[in-house]
Amino acid sequence: MKIARVPEANAQFELAEVEIPEPGRGQVRVKVHACGVCHSDSLTVAGAFGNSFPRAPGHEVAGEVDAVGDGVTTWSVGDRVGVGWFGGCDFTCEPCRRGDFISCENGLVPGIAYDGGYAEYMVAPAEAVARIPDELSYVDAAPLLCAGITTFNALRESVARPGDRVAILGVGGLGHLGIQYAAKMGFEVVAIARGKDKEPLAKKLGAHHYIDSTASDVAAALKALGGAKVVLATVTAPEAMTPALAGLKARGQLVVVGVSTDPIQVPPAAIIPNSTSVQGHASGTSQDSEDTLRFSMLTGVRPMIETVPLSEVQAAYDKMIRGDARFRMVLTMD
Repeated sequence: MKIARVPEANAQFELAEVEIPEPGRGQVRVKVHACGVCHSDSLTVAGAFGNSFPRAPGHEVAGEVDAVGDGVTTWSVGDRVGVGWFGGCDFTCEPCRRGDFISCENGLVPGIAYDGGYAEYMVAPAEAVARIPDELSYVDAAPLLCAGITTFNALRESVARPGDRVAILGVGGLGHLGIQYAAKMGFEVVAIARGKDKEPLAKKLGAHHYIDSTASDVAAALKALGGAKVVLATVTAPEAMTPALAGLKARGQLVVVGVSTDPIQVPPAAIIPNSTSVQGHASGTSQDSEDTLRFSMLTGVRPMIETVPLSEVQAAYDKMIRGDARFRMVLTMD
């Protein structure tokens, strides 16, 4: 099979021919049809989470079950499935014993713990696999398994309830899905981004209001609307998150899903008076992925994508890293 992998830390991708892997006990083999290119794939490229090399990234995997290992009874050959950031757990650590599998102390991530979806086939633990509805194409389903579940799950597990005002900070790979989910969930949606150029798109996706952070005081603009119960921070720039804190309603949340190693500046005086909070949110389990995919199918939420063949993986990755993707790059294997 063909696989696109990084031979060493921060190297360019190489296309290689390798033996198709065999699933072990408790594993399934997926014939990959599409795989999203996520900014978190840069963690694999850099070896930031300690992965070995060579390694193929990819945790937005959509395809079909091609083979099952011993002991697997929940999946059959031909099932339409996907694999997201949640790539397996140990079932024995304290979080797992409490049912919090996404917080597993020894959790696996596709593309880091093992080769991910930048390949024609991949093997994953059976518990990491999610079912894809027939109504969703593989190329649409792929980004929903990371960018989709991240925003969907963060919103549904936040303190906001239908009818509340929710702000989506950033109109990009995560944000353009967050706006759609927030609107379909029945929130009054405020989109926040730099410049006026994204306002028409934000409104088309379902935003009721738009704030240009380069021309307005974000907190003042949110307060003028009545404040936000939740601000979902999808950007990877922590300095853009702090100004939104003062725009929260009492006991509101700044929910952070945009990954960065830089610190967020949170003065105690910004969160104590109204009992507001800053909450990080991991993506979710394979069951959460299924919920995301089903909700997307039922409500018409779809990612804006550009498809690229696996052979052009470097160009797709570079375009994502530059921030030029509008909004998700998807590798195709067929």
